[in-house]
Amino acid sequence: MEMTEMPERPQHFKDGLIDFTAGSLAGAACVYVGQPLDTVKVKMQTFPDLYKNMISCFTQTLKTDGVYKGLYAGTVPALATNIAENSVLFLCYGFCQKIMQNLTGTAKIEDLSTVSNATAGFLASFFSSIAICPTELVKCKLQAMREISKQDKLAGVDTKMMGPLHLTSYILKTDGPQGLFKGLVPTLVREMPGYFFFFGGYEGTRELLRQPGKSKDEIGLLRTMIAGSVGGIVFWSLTYPIDMAKSRIQVGKSQENLVGTIMSILRNEGVVSLYHGLTPSLLRTIPATAALFATYEYSKKWLNGLSKDL
Repeated sequence: MEMTEMPERPQHFKDGLIDFTAGSLAGAACVYVGQPLDTVKVKMQTFPDLYKNMISCFTQTLKTDGVYKGLYAGTVPALATNIAENSVLFLCYGFCQKIMQNLTGTAKIEDLSTVSNATAGFLASFFSSIAICPTELVKCKLQAMREISKQDKLAGVDTKMMGPLHLTSYILKTDGPQGLFKGLVPTLVREMPGYFFFFGGYEGTRELLRQPGKSKDEIGLLRTMIAGSVGGIVFWSLTYPIDMAKSRIQVGKSQENLVGTIMSILRNEGVVSLYHGLTPSLLRTIPATAALFATYEYSKKWLNGLSKDL
């Protein structure tokens, strides 16, 4: 009796699973490379009077709380944030690339233009923004917890230091489930246009670094890391004021919306304050996004090769 072949799984399901897994690995790599300078960025954004520059913030944090509890504060929710963000982001990015391929009549995804890839990133970031808002809120609060505790003591309130699970349950208890989505609007405003330029910068740089007769996937590790760094620099250079306002909204007790927060910063602190902490952000994003895209591209190649052998 002749054996019938099992029906092959849909290609788009396999591609989606590979993008999701590669994105998860890339998100974890990004955190471990960039977390210390991300902590410095958040502290400088939310407490500009305490930290005038990156060096003083870094050294004070290291001296007061050390590496694990200081510079790597909020690593658990940061991992949750980046794994959630990048797994969802790259999963949706792959699907949105297919949508753009159909809309533009492009023969292969690899032949999509930089603008089409940027648009796919713009669409994909809507879903990743919803996924990351709760964990990024917890991460930012943990990173600035010592400063929040000091301010509360001056006001006569004894605030205890908390871990990620305790803090999450506290937010749920005091503000309800909607409390975990505080700052969602500025997150969307930052992510969607930001990722248009993020993926546009990455794919455009890959195209520029591509040698004649070779594809963008054949540019090598170093050029992939350079392209990733360019994408990260473009992202943070254009979206930083929005990220500044988001951190103030999530960490502080103000009930102002995004526009109100930006106007308050402009009115009380000046336009330069909207870029307070930009230096550590840019220094962080160069190795972090280089690691992100290198891990994503090479783990994706490995997973594609593995899937063909199964």
